[in-house]
Amino acid sequence: MKSSIKPKPVVFVSYLLLPFLLYSFVVFVPIILAGYYGCFEWSGGPNKKFIGLENYIQLFGDKEFFRALGNNIYLVVVCVLGQIGLAFLLAMMLGGRRIRFKGFHRTMSFFPSVLSAVVIGFIWTMIYDYNYGLFNTVLRGIGLEDKVQPWLANEKLALPLVALPLIWQYIGYYLIIITSSMAAIDPQIFEMAEIDGATGWKKARYITLPLVKNTLLVCVTLCIAGNMKAFDHIYVMTGGGPGTTTNVMAMYAYNTSFISYKMGYGSAMSIGILAVSLLLVGGIRGLLGRASKEKE
Repeated sequence: MKSSIKPKPVVFVSYLLLPFLLYSFVVFVPIILAGYYGCFEWSGGPNKKFIGLENYIQLFGDKEFFRALGNNIYLVVVCVLGQIGLAFLLAMMLGGRRIRFKGFHRTMSFFPSVLSAVVIGFIWTMIYDYNYGLFNTVLRGIGLEDKVQPWLANEKLALPLVALPLIWQYIGYYLIIITSSMAAIDPQIFEMAEIDGATGWKKARYITLPLVKNTLLVCVTLCIAGNMKAFDHIYVMTGGGPGTTTNVMAMYAYNTSFISYKMGYGSAMSIGILAVSLLLVGGIRGLLGRASKEKE
């Protein structure tokens, strides 16, 4: 017998009120305060001088900020292709019938994702080390002494080398998401495709990819958002160097706020990072969504 008692709206509101207040305190309050402090000339002390929108206007003409933005966009492109592309390929491979110990492979691929970004940064710094690093040790072992170099000090290679740990760490994260989406696909679809003579590549392109495109769109969004605020790996590995070769927006905002003690301008910069990230995520989602609708 069903109960005729209906829960009152007040009950739902009371359940949602505390989580909403916590979320607002953690997310919205810092954003509002950053926007507020961005209107001051402030070095972090008790004295603040109101200057209106000067910090925000200065940000539009800051060439170093736009260089850092270019580095972030480079990381976004490389990591979308590396993290999500490789994760999709690995998910297809693990979906094969001949692969054994699938659970073990998924667990091991996901393991780097649970490690701290600082730990990952230290591990790869040791790999790139000039004297004892894995790269140079292998090169010396195979007789390529002339190729040995301080990898992270090379301005042409520093940014790609910094992107490599980012790709390596999060492949397993996206692999789990894509694998979960692929598990929801009816196996009979693949069986009928195999009867019709579809190979692995054709199944991936014409069956799997269209059916998991919404999941891939979520992965792309997460990847863009994550790499637009990249900081930990770069801080540990290069500190933004050599020069400003690997400087990203979060690193530049950190140095401005806590090294140069320009807290007001650093706050304005953080709002700029948020705005750029939202525009990029929204634009990419809109383009990908429109492209998928046109194909349909």
